[in-house]
Formats: sequence, structure tokens, C-alpha cells
Amino acid sequence: MTATAEEISPHRGRRWIEHWEPENEEFWNSTGKKIANRNLWFSILTEHIGFSIWSLWSVMVLFMGPKYGLSVGDKFLLTSTPTLVGSCVRIPYTFAVAKFGGRNWTIISALLLLIPTIGAAIVLQPGTPLGVFLAIAVLGGVGGGNFASSMTNINAFFPEKAKGMALGLNAGGGNLGVAVIQLVGLLVIATAGTTAPRIILFVYIPLIIVAATCSALFMDNLVSVKNDKKGMREVMKDAHSWVMAFLYIGTFGSFIGYSFAFGLVLQNQFGRTPLQAAYVTFLGPLLGSFSRPIGGWLADRFGGGKVTFVNFVGMAVMTVLLIIASEAKSLALFTAAFIVLFVLTGIGNGSTYKMIPAIFRTKAKAAIAAGADEATELLKARKLSGALIGLAGAIGALGGLLINLAFRQSFISTKSGVSAFIGFLVFYGVCFAVTWAVYLRKSTAPVSEKGLALAGAQV
Repeated sequence: MTATAEEISPHRGRRWIEHWEPENEEFWNSTGKKIANRNLWFSILTEHIGFSIWSLWSVMVLFMGPKYGLSVGDKFLLTSTPTLVGSCVRIPYTFAVAKFGGRNWTIISALLLLIPTIGAAIVLQPGTPLGVFLAIAVLGGVGGGNFASSMTNINAFFPEKAKGMALGLNAGGGNLGVAVIQLVGLLVIATAGTTAPRIILFVYIPLIIVAATCSALFMDNLVSVKNDKKGMREVMKDAHSWVMAFLYIGTFGSFIGYSFAFGLVLQNQFGRTPLQAAYVTFLGPLLGSFSRPIGGWLADRFGGGKVTFVNFVGMAVMTVLLIIASEAKSLALFTAAFIVLFVLTGIGNGSTYKMIPAIFRTKAKAAIAAGADEATELLKARKLSGALIGLAGAIGALGGLLINLAFRQSFISTKSGVSAFIGFLVFYGVCFAVTWAVYLRKSTAPVSEKGLALAGAQV
């Protein structure tokens, strides 16, 4: 049973749930929690595989030796391309949840992953032109869209008190897909060598089919999730939206950008072989994925603004260590600092995403206190939160593109990543300054002002 009879929409069918009140304690404890958790776990499965396919070329480049005729710049271009496409498709993927239903779109988005996976299996061989590889990498960008639709869908299922952990688990489980495909790549390189990259693709093709099937069997659509373009327009007019999108460039953009680039940096800056690079590249995305729910939990406990601020300070410190390690040619220090940096990107991902629903929840409470209808304001807050999750996710993913392009230019110009790291350090400094100025600095400004102060809101 996916829902009780009174919850099923009489107009759309069994997989559409009409009645959904996660903020109602009685409803949540008796019915909602079980359904929401079931949708969460199967959403994680599909999003996880989506991330794996999105980051496919960060693994494939480890197999592409001299016979492929690609330069360092070409390889960074290959890892950059899916990042750009993934960020662009996140907005339409966000709208797709409301238009088609969360369950329905999860099925479709899973099946779309077959196109770049099968395409890579066909073209992956020496002699293939760079343009063909780039075309397949473009198609792989659809895997990045799964994150936006999955987060928007899960955001609608859970009450405010549980969003931090739910969104953290959903995003962390998805992010884990980056580490898992790199582990699969390591296993293939260690056992079959660098001449058998298609084994990875033959592993993922059936997994994609399993994910689509499970989504069809075990997930649900919510009638209450509407295709609210007005909500997106309203979100885009809110200054907080752009602040959060900027901060998310620093957290998620760093996570995905470093995930795609880590192996190439180790190979080109420290002369690591593909196997030597593969032995450590998975650790960063793995720990960064596991730390994301911790970021959501810390934000629930201490406030997202405080956690995000401290996190950016930590990211700046680790970047300084990366610069020192690069200049000293210390592989041990470089690897350790990079892995800690990955952990911090995960914590920051969780804390920034927790801030999004908290911001609109705070505004809803202010409107309710002024006499507005409670149910209407809470529903509006959930809709705007979902819209901003899509917007911030799209813009944040562009950070991954910028990181790979920065590394590309740095290695082309200086044969080192130091110039790129200096740029990242400056950016993280701006991020923690913005977090303090907007969300931590004491202010007496009311929530309703167009300024950025939240009158002490625990975001």
C-alpha cells in the first residue's frame, strides 16, 4: 500500500497523493513519515546513479592515455563540459517535478541516463575525435539535473523540522555516486588495466534500469506540488535567493568541481599514474558525501548561518595548506588537505541547503504574526523553498565548471594548480564575509524589508 484511500487523488490515480500535510503532527506520525521515507530512499538511489553518470568523464580520462592524443587542457575540458550542462538543466528539472509528478519524472530522468552511458560505450576508443567525446560528455550532463528534481521533490514530502536531515541524506546519497563510480574505476584499473573502461559502463547500464523500475514501483506523486513559475519569478526577485546561490557556488560548486578535477591534478602536478591517482581520488567525494548530512544536522542544531560561516573559514585554511603543499611538492600534505577540504564542502552543502527552507519559514512566520492565513503561508514557504533549491542548485553547479576551467588555465600557463588555488582562496574569503554580513551580523531590520537582514532568524 502506498497510501490510504482518502489520500489517493481520485482524479489522477493511485500514484498521486491528494492529501499531504507534513506540518500536521498527527498526519505525519500516522501516515506521512512512512510514505516520505520510502520516497526518500528510492529518490536517493536514482540521484546517486545520476551523479555517477554526471561524473563519468572524471573517471574515463584516467583511462585515456597517450594513444588518445588528448592534452591536459583537452581532458579538463572533457570534465568541465558535463558540469556546465548539468547546471543548465537543473532549472527545467526543477519544474518537471510539478509538471509530471515526482515519481514520474524520476522514472524519466533515470531512463535518460542510458543515452550518455551507451553512447560512451560506443565511442570510447583511441582515434575518436575530441569533438565526439565532448558531444557524449554534453549528454552526460543530464545526470546533474537529477539532483535538482530529486531535492525539489523530497523537500515537498518532509516537515520543516526534518528537512535538514532529509535533504542532507538525499543530497549526500546522491553525491556519493561520484565516489562510487571512482571506486568502480579504481577496481577496473587495478584488475583489468587502463584498456578496459567499458566495464564501468556495462556495470551502470543495468543499474540505471533497476533504478527506473524501483521508482515506478515504490515512489509517489504529490498533487500539492504545482508548476509554479510565478513562485520562481518571486524567488528570483528575493535578494536572499542570490545570496544563497552565491554561497552554494562555494560549497557544492567546490565539491563537484574538485571531484571532477582531483585525479587530473594529482596526475599532472605530482606525476601520479592513473592507478596511483585512482587509489585516493575516491576518498574526497566519499567523505564529502558522508559529511553532507552532518552539515544538515549541525544546521538544525546550531543554525545554518553559523555552520556555513565556520565552514568557509575552514575551507580557506585548507586552501592555504594546498598552496603550501604545492610549493613544497609535498604529496602527503596536499592529499590530506584536499581530503579535509572535501569534507568541508560536504558540511557546507548540508548547512546551506538547510538555510533555504529556514529563510522562507521565517518569512512565513512573520506574515502569520501579521494576520496572514497560516496554511497559505506555510504552503507558500514550501513552494518558494523548492524553487530556490532548484535555482541555487543550478547556479551552484556552475562553480564546478569554474573550478575545472581555472585548473585548466593554471596548468596550461604554469604547469601547476597554485594559481587556481589562490583564486579559490580569495573566493572563500568573500563567501565567509558575505555569510557573516547577511546572516550573522546583528540587525534590527524587520524581515519584510527588501534588505538581507532576517531579524535574528535561526538560519
